[in-house]
Amino acid sequence: MTVRVIFDEFSSSRICRKEDQEDSGVMKQLDDLIGLRPVKTFVKEIRAMTLIRAQRQENGLAVEPLVLHMLFSGNPGSGKSTVARIMADLFKEMGILCKGHLVECERADLVGEYVGHTAQKTRGMVQKAAGGVLFVDEAYSLMRGGEKDFGKEAVDVLVKAMEDRKNDFVLILAGYKSEMEEFLRTNPGLRSRFPLHLDFPDYTIKELLLIADVFLKQRDYVFDAEARAAFGKTLDTKKNEHCYAGNARLVRNLIEQSIRRQAVRLIGQSRMNALSREDLKMILPQDLNGS
Repeated sequence: MTVRVIFDEFSSSRICRKEDQEDSGVMKQLDDLIGLRPVKTFVKEIRAMTLIRAQRQENGLAVEPLVLHMLFSGNPGSGKSTVARIMADLFKEMGILCKGHLVECERADLVGEYVGHTAQKTRGMVQKAAGGVLFVDEAYSLMRGGEKDFGKEAVDVLVKAMEDRKNDFVLILAGYKSEMEEFLRTNPGLRSRFPLHLDFPDYTIKELLLIADVFLKQRDYVFDAEARAAFGKTLDTKKNEHCYAGNARLVRNLIEQSIRRQAVRLIGQSRMNALSREDLKMILPQDLNGS
């Protein structure tokens, strides 16, 4: 992970200050996430840096303006949206942002169909995110439409908003690592405007199994021992077939599929009315492969 911190955008005086900077649970949300060790380290560094900056200011020491706009790079299902929500909550808790809400958008929410429409739509999304975080997923799609496309205009409006409303919102651009690098090369000035770059690693098989356990527990289901082992083998196969295989998103889809198959299996039993609580909760190996 590369963390580059440059203080040159956010003004030193915030419009939403609060005296009490005690943690009220946001960091526990972060710690409770499975895996993502470098991401957790990064967020804790940002929090510590901001708290110490406030202490320096109170003691009359020199402080630099804050830059909190970020780039998130990682494969699908690696936790980018989840961490963006936590960052929004954290910035509200620390008094950096007034509302701390997260506004998620994509190309269709920003790019219009005729001259002037794109600027209007993009400014509207920035306004919606005022006091919070604007999270643009697959940001590189804004630059893929060619010379006559309006995507570049959306980027220009976002860049201008970062200057004009730098105390009002945080912008996070996210997407695949290689595509995000290509996106930054299309506009040499973009990289310096996003000093915080965070790479999201893919989950290990062990971590994906723990995520599966969480998904099942939330739904009042559980694997039996053989099903859990079989699920691990399925994940391993998927990861070998593809470099990322969807990460947590893949796990969720497979869990939902197994729940549907379990329901079909139970319905097909001759004594369905005699099903026990344990029967209704248990996912068996045959529920994974549909046999």
